[in-house]
Amino acid sequence: EKILLSWSGGKDSAMALYRLLQEGRYEVLALLTTMTRDYDRISMHGVRRELLRRQADSLGIPLEELWITKGAGNEEYEAAVRHVLVKYQGFGVKRVAFGDLFLEDLRAYREKNLARIGMEGLFPVWGKDTPAFAREFIRLGFRATLVCVDTVKVPDAFAGRAFDDALLGEFPEGVDPCGENGEFHTFVWAGPIFREPVEFSLGEIRKDGQFCFRDLVPAAVP
Repeated sequence: EKILLSWSGGKDSAMALYRLLQEGRYEVLALLTTMTRDYDRISMHGVRRELLRRQADSLGIPLEELWITKGAGNEEYEAAVRHVLVKYQGFGVKRVAFGDLFLEDLRAYREKNLARIGMEGLFPVWGKDTPAFAREFIRLGFRATLVCVDTVKVPDAFAGRAFDDALLGEFPEGVDPCGENGEFHTFVWAGPIFREPVEFSLGEIRKDGQFCFRDLVPAAVP
């Protein structure tokens, strides 16, 4: 079955792709990523476009960038999504996969928008226990870095930290270990589905309201 995968560049997306590839019943035609035009970065996560493209290259899957403006509302976002999805319907795509774990309202929102054009959602990691899910991600050999944290819930010093067992043990009480409530976002740069690591160095720290971002600087290409 030909499908699209909603791709943020983070760990939940990576685990969803891992599961889909394991099942062997799907052909992921493209990774669909929402980008903010004003910043040339992944929306919400703040990761540079160049790193996203290197990530897709390492995965061996085409990238479909969905562009919105800074501060875009639902109407603009939904129109941009609809435009891309209609294009892929022409290629025989009927379903879009997501890495959502347990947010019922978010899943309902996605399914409602898809239903408007006769498509359906696919949720390969839905309902997984998040502490076990986080540990499995690490055990499988995935490597990820925190690129954005909500400082109301997580110390700003965590921006730029590796997502590993040590970090899981340091999260404040009440923080979901997968950041499903928006506590943090990650960039996955290596793992069993990657041909090679996506190399980078840690850049500057930027604060925007309650959010703290750690820039990742792409390594020079030899």
